[in-house]
Amino acid sequence: MNIDAAGLVDGALYMASPNCDDRPSGAAIELLVIHNISLPPGVFGGAAVTDLFMNRLDPAAHPYFAAIAGLRVSAHFFIRRDGALLQFVPCGLRAWHAGQSLWCGRERCNDFSIGIELEGADDVAFSAVQYDRLGVLARALHARYPITASVGHSDIAPGRKTDPGPFFDWQRYRASLRQPDNR
Repeated sequence: MNIDAAGLVDGALYMASPNCDDRPSGAAIELLVIHNISLPPGVFGGAAVTDLFMNRLDPAAHPYFAAIAGLRVSAHFFIRRDGALLQFVPCGLRAWHAGQSLWCGRERCNDFSIGIELEGADDVAFSAVQYDRLGVLARALHARYPITASVGHSDIAPGRKTDPGPFFDWQRYRASLRQPDNR
């Protein structure tokens, strides 16, 4: 998996989200933030997550959507249950995924992180193919940027966020970072 100078990943379906901006001058990408998302909550598949990140979520399509349709959020990447990889923001730009956040005494984690959303929920195990795709992506990101840590959204926004949730297998993820790329 290759990442170009702008931060676009080959093999990812790219859809440019408007919910991003420039990183602060000199900000290095040092953190991967892992999230989970499903819309409506607990429902997988469909276009709702993409629609949310592209500001086209129909508030009338589901009762839950009315409360979130005005949100302006994005992530750099979204990994579907079947392993499909979508990219919404080039890594060189700041995606709006972390919100109010703090890591190792530094606020505004969006400034120095890459956000990866997994299609899922706190109470559902992730698929094997999601872990495989996440591992390949994370290894490529580590090779390209000076990343020092991978954390959950809950680690940088405790009390406010719970994802990726208790079903995310951190041991499996960390083991995947040590695997060679033979693909």
